[in-house]
Order: sequence, then C-alpha cells, then structure tokens
Amino acid sequence: MNEKPIYVTFGSRKLESNFESLKKGKFQDKQLYNFIERAIKDLKKNPANCIKIPRKLWPKIYIQKYGITNLWKYDLPNGWRLVYTIKTNEVMILSVILEWFNHKEYESRFKY
Repeated sequence: MNEKPIYVTFGSRKLESNFESLKKGKFQDKQLYNFIERAIKDLKKNPANCIKIPRKLWPKIYIQKYGITNLWKYDLPNGWRLVYTIKTNEVMILSVILEWFNHKEYESRFKY
C-alpha cells in the first residue's frame, strides 16, 4: 500500500518565526516550543487524530486569510491550543498550523 507522505508547515513565515523565537525565550516560551514541537511530530503521524471543529464555529478570519475547507484543534498541555487545517492532493498531505494560543485567547477567537 502506497501512503502519501505527511508534512507540517506554518500558515505564514511570521508564525514560523514566532515559533522559532520561542526556543530562545523564557522557561514558559521554551516549554511551549516543546509542546508545539511534539504536536508537529504527532501531526506527521496522523493529522486527523485531533478534534475537528464544526464549520459553524470557524472564525471568519481563517476562511478569508487561508481559504480553509476544514479546521482542527490540537490540545497542548497547560490549556494551550493549536489550530490547523489539512490540505491534501494526489501527492501529499499537508497540515498547516494557523495559530496557537492559551485557553483564554482561544475562547476569545472562537467566541465561546
């Protein structure tokens, strides 16, 4: 059986740069970097193994900015959330990280 390779990327260069800068930050930043790094490894194994967010809850900004057709949530430790979309074609599966935030920011973005 020939399975498609799975890749993980960031929705923007700025987001990727923010992720990289966590590595050089304070203890909490380094910890968050490690949480996200573990999430990336998990997404490379099985991108659809997280929580699918119902369409009616999608923030409009994701639709406008990224043209998403699906939205997923990965629960990080300490109440952090990572939000991503999955794009697929004949050749590969690509998880695109859109944002990560603490629980309060997550609730604000999703208007809970």
